[in-house]
Amino acid sequence: MSAVASHLRSLSFRHILLSSALLRVALVLYSEWHDARSALKYTDVDYRVFSDATRFLLNPSAEEGNVAQGPLARQLGLNIGDPYTRETYRYTPLLALLLSPNEWVHQSFGKYLFSLCDILAGLLLFRMLTTVILPDHKPEAIRVKPSSDARIEKPASNPVFHKATLLCASHLLNPMVFTISTRGSSEAILLLLVLSTLYAALLRRWNVAAVLLGLSTHWKIYPVIYGVACLGVISADYGYGRCHFVWTLFNRRTTVFALISATTFFALGGAMYLLWGYPFIYQSYLYHIHRIDHRHNFSPYFYVNYLTYPGIYGDEQVLSPLQRFLASPLLSFLPQMTLALGTGLAFGRQREDLPFAWFVQTAVFVIFNKVCTSQYFLWYLVFLPLLIPRLSMSKWQALLCVGVWAGVQALWLAEAYKLEFLGENVFLGLWVRGLIYVIGNCWVLTRLMAAYAV
Repeated sequence: MSAVASHLRSLSFRHILLSSALLRVALVLYSEWHDARSALKYTDVDYRVFSDATRFLLNPSAEEGNVAQGPLARQLGLNIGDPYTRETYRYTPLLALLLSPNEWVHQSFGKYLFSLCDILAGLLLFRMLTTVILPDHKPEAIRVKPSSDARIEKPASNPVFHKATLLCASHLLNPMVFTISTRGSSEAILLLLVLSTLYAALLRRWNVAAVLLGLSTHWKIYPVIYGVACLGVISADYGYGRCHFVWTLFNRRTTVFALISATTFFALGGAMYLLWGYPFIYQSYLYHIHRIDHRHNFSPYFYVNYLTYPGIYGDEQVLSPLQRFLASPLLSFLPQMTLALGTGLAFGRQREDLPFAWFVQTAVFVIFNKVCTSQYFLWYLVFLPLLIPRLSMSKWQALLCVGVWAGVQALWLAEAYKLEFLGENVFLGLWVRGLIYVIGNCWVLTRLMAAYAV
C-alpha cells in the first residue's frame, strides 16, 4: 500500500486525471466487445432501460400508445414520446433527454457521459480540497487562498496538492466507481449534482446551493435530507443561534433557502408533469414510496418483504394485521428518516462540517433503506476524500474499518452466490447475513464519528 501511495505521490493530478479518463474509455470499448461475444453482459440492465426510454421518447407513436400524456402536451398536440412506455423506467425524463445521442451518435454515448461525470466529480473534489477543505486544516504557511484558481498544475513541493491528488485518486481510481459508470449506471450524474451543491454551500453561495439542491432532489429524491444540515449551517453563519434546537432553524435566511430550493424542485416537477403527466409523478416518486422489493439485497427488510410478497405465500388479503404492518414499505421510513434528519441536525453545525454531516446522513439513509444494492454505496463514498483530512485514527484503526466494511459485504455475497447461481434456498441465512451487514456498517460509522475532529 505504501508503495502505491509513493508512486501516486510522484504523479501530478493531471496524470491521475488522464489515467482515469483513459481507463474509462478502455472499459467502455471493452464493454462493446464483451457484450457482443458473451451471454453474461458487462453492461448493466439499467442502461438498456435508459436507452429504451430514450428511444420511446424520440420516436412517438399514437398507434402503439407511445405519446406524452401531460395536459400541455395533449392540449398543444406536441409530438413527443413517453419514456415511461418502457416498463421499469423510474427516473426523470431529463435523463432520457440527456441520452438522446444514444440514438443519434452511438449507443455507448451514455456510458461516456457517465464517465465524464466521474471525471468532473474528481475535478470538483480536487477544487474543494485545495481551496476549502485542506487550507482550513493546515498551517498558515501552506494554506491556499479560497479565491485562488486552484489550477491542476502546482509546485511539486506543495503538500496541499500532494494530499489532494492522493485523496482524489481514491475516487477516480476506485474500481467500484469506474466499473459502475462504465457499465452504464447513471449514479455519476447525481453525484456530480450533489458535489456541486456541496461546493456552493462551502463557498456560502446559498442561493446557488438552493437551486442545485432542488435540481438534485428532482433527479433523485434522497438529497432532500441534506437541506436540514444546510439550514443549521445557515442559521449559525448568520448568527441565529449555535444551539441546534428546531426553532433556531426558522429565520429569514433559512426561509429564503428553503423557498428557492422548493421552487426549483416543484418548477422542474411541474414542467415534467405538464409534458408527461401522471406517469412522471408515479414512476419518479410515488412508486418509491410504496415499493415492495422481495428480491435479495442488503436491506434488513428484504426477508419480511419476501415472506409477505403477494403471490409467493398467498394473497396479501390473507395476511394478519401485524403481518401487513410489518410488510408495509412505509415502516422502514421511520428509523431511516429519523436517523438521516437527526444526524443532519446533530452534525450540521459549521460550514466545514457539511461534508461529514452529509456523509453520515447518506450512510444511515442507505444502511436502513428498504432496498440497498452496491451502487447505493457510492452515494456516501463520494464524500470520503473530503472527510479523511479531519479523521483522527491510526493506520490500523483505518484498516480495521475498511476490513469490517468489506468483510460483511463479502460474507453476504458468499451466501447470495448460493441463491443466485446455485439455486439453493438460503433466504433465511441471507437475511441473517444482511443483519450482520447492518451491524458492521453501523459499527464502522460510529468509529468514523468518534474519529471526526470537530
